[in-house]
Formats: sequence, C-alpha cells, structure tokens
Amino acid sequence: MSETASTASGIAERYALAVFDLVKEANGVKTLEADVAALQGALAESPDLRALIASPVYSRDDQGRAVAAVAAKMKLSGILVNTLALMASNRRLFVLPQLLSALRGMIADEKGEVTADVTAAAELTKAQAAKLAASLKASIGKAVNLNVAVDESLIGGLIVKVGSKMIDTSIRSKLASLQNSMKEVG
Repeated sequence: MSETASTASGIAERYALAVFDLVKEANGVKTLEADVAALQGALAESPDLRALIASPVYSRDDQGRAVAAVAAKMKLSGILVNTLALMASNRRLFVLPQLLSALRGMIADEKGEVTADVTAAAELTKAQAAKLAASLKASIGKAVNLNVAVDESLIGGLIVKVGSKMIDTSIRSKLASLQNSMKEVG
C-alpha cells in the first residue's frame, strides 16, 4: 500500500470511529446507514462533488459552504454534517470515500453482517443473488450483503471478495491459467 493511501486510510478510520461512537451513543445507527448510502450514491453520480472533495484548488471556505449545501439538500444527520464541516475546515474531505467505506464496515459489524464484493459477467437475478448470499452466509456464519458489479470481460462466472478472501471462478481467469500452463509445457 502506498504511503498516501495508508495515510488517507488512517485519517478516515479516526474520523469514522469518532462519528460511529457518537452516533451509537445517540442510537442513530440506522440514520447513519441511510446517510452513508446517500453520500456514497452522490459521490458515485457526481463528478463535480468528487472534484470538490479532491481538488486543492478550492479553499477551505468554498469546500465548507459546498459540503454544507449538499448536506442540507440531502438532509443528512447533524453529527455527519458537523463531521463534514470539520473535515472541510481541516482540508480532509479527500478521505470522504474511505470514511464512508469505514463507516459502512462499522455499521455492518454492529449488525452482525459482512459485505461481499461480487463482480459478475452479467447482472445477477434476484434468485441468483439470494442463493449466493445464502451460500456465503452458510460459509461465513454471518448475514451477507452483496455489493454487485458487472464486468463483461469476465466472460462468465464470478469474482467474490469477502474481507481478505477472494474466490475467482471467472472464465477469464481460467483461460489465463490454462494459457500459463500451456506456456510452461511448450
């Protein structure tokens, strides 16, 4: 891991821990979960918001005003709004994606759940997703939330990541493995 990524992750973890502790004391974990999902959606959909949090061109005041406007429009909870304002004043908004990821993990731990990142060659049907979640739950012993992405270059199969474990059943990786073994023979 690069030093910059490690630093950003450490900063995000500290903010996330503080936010989560405050929210947990106030019994607002469910509200925080909705706020985190809304913010992650906004970041995914808005290149302007991503540029605002990442660019050093914007002043602290500009970032603070913009984040306050976004938070008001999204009707985010007070603790999260205050945290975003603090991050803006400390020039730490660039770690917002890592903060949201850390908060999502803490919420999942609190609920006894785990998130599995699944990359599939085609969109999963509800039945396929339910069967995969049930299979992973039986294997892991916790409720599993699926975060599904589609990558047609896999040709077929899945790549499933849960924590530090990864299962790659994609046809692309099997073809690459076959190609490597053929190179060794010839």
